[in-house]
Amino acid sequence: MRYISTRGQVKPIEFQDAVLMGLADDGGLLIPESIPAVAGELDRWAAMSYGELAFEVLRLYATDIPEDDLRRLIFRTYLKEIFDPDVAPTVRVGEVFILELWHGPTLAFKDVALQLLGNLFEYILARRGGRLNILGATSGDTGSAAICGVRGRQGIHIFVMHPHKRVSPIQERQMTTVLDDNVHNIAIEGSFDDCQRIMKSLAADLEFKRKYSLGAVNSVNWARVLAQVVYYFRAALGVQRATGAAKVRVAVPTGNFGDVLAGWYALKMGAPISQLILATNENDILSRFFNTGLYSLGKLVQTLSPSMDIQVASNFERYLYYRVGCDAARLRALMAQFAKTGSLRIACDVKAAQDRDAVDPVFAAGAAGQQQVLTTIHRYQQERNYILDPHTAVGVAVAEQIGLAGAPVVCLATAHPAKFPEAIRQATGEDLAHHPRIDALKTLPTRCTVLPNDKEAVRALIVKTVG
Repeated sequence: MRYISTRGQVKPIEFQDAVLMGLADDGGLLIPESIPAVAGELDRWAAMSYGELAFEVLRLYATDIPEDDLRRLIFRTYLKEIFDPDVAPTVRVGEVFILELWHGPTLAFKDVALQLLGNLFEYILARRGGRLNILGATSGDTGSAAICGVRGRQGIHIFVMHPHKRVSPIQERQMTTVLDDNVHNIAIEGSFDDCQRIMKSLAADLEFKRKYSLGAVNSVNWARVLAQVVYYFRAALGVQRATGAAKVRVAVPTGNFGDVLAGWYALKMGAPISQLILATNENDILSRFFNTGLYSLGKLVQTLSPSMDIQVASNFERYLYYRVGCDAARLRALMAQFAKTGSLRIACDVKAAQDRDAVDPVFAAGAAGQQQVLTTIHRYQQERNYILDPHTAVGVAVAEQIGLAGAPVVCLATAHPAKFPEAIRQATGEDLAHHPRIDALKTLPTRCTVLPNDKEAVRALIVKTVG
């Protein structure tokens, strides 16, 4: 399997090169040349462990890694000591199935991919030599999961930017209490979108990128998306077997479009998924697009689900490439238009103004406001004795808006509620959200550098640190 750029100006490369390149050198995003069809394998895959299933999926895409090596990498990643009691268990809660993706070391779904990515980086560098300086941007959970995946590893430095005072206090402490010499936390005086813009701008400076061996851990890195494809197969096959349903629907809270994009790839590969329910908070650029065809910047709103407080969804470009018929020239024109005007439109056959499926029948989309999120958390705690974190509550609330009748609905639980205790207290009136790992952070020392919203300040820090 080889990889091409959405913008069409990078020669096809192998998987390991794609992992190290991160953002494509032409400013686009790397995607596989083809999407494997696996419908004939599903009966066999349904009985597999998580590690076995991950190997079956990844070997279709990582064809330049010997299969014995790939199997060892995967099984070293998904150990019970790292993911307890399982990587991605699905539990029934009332009318929905909850896919719990917070059993990793930082209690967020990002661990599933970033533990693997850390091992991939180490494997590739050990064979090729050299070093890697990772530059990442986080709206909350990616940073701590990425740091956990590469802390202390030889030949790797990681620089993680987060918006100053715009992540939850616990998300901030999960990052800044890691004091390993190769970990560098940066608080940018701006929004997550500013952090992401700085990251992409520095990665687009090819001379700087190559001189300083700049890599990426954000979901612009194809390996991140690929690792997340696995748990869609795992959940869909498990719920299918439990209910006898032909297919399931999956509700995904999303801000950067990476997680729901993984579900789209799983569906295209042949996973028994009939629909993806895309859920946003008040920062609803994605849900507006799938209901109108217009992708247009709005005003950034700070919410109880800070990891979704995003306006520019970096992974949307991958989907858009397929949406315009894999026409890289047209994609480049659309992205240039968006950069200039803050908006783009995809023509669609709008059958009726209220038709949710006018843009793409695979997606149903909606948004949940703050009060709806609080009400959903409260109701599930009272009626089901189950605590949803505020991001997961966005997904559940929108799934209920769309309707739970018909095919079973799997809702992705993206973080442990203990990461957002204030939101849980506000919703329930009680101090219910705790986890030993989170509670232990309160007394640990921290280290972080605050920088202005300026790519040159970040560049200077990288040069000073590793130059």
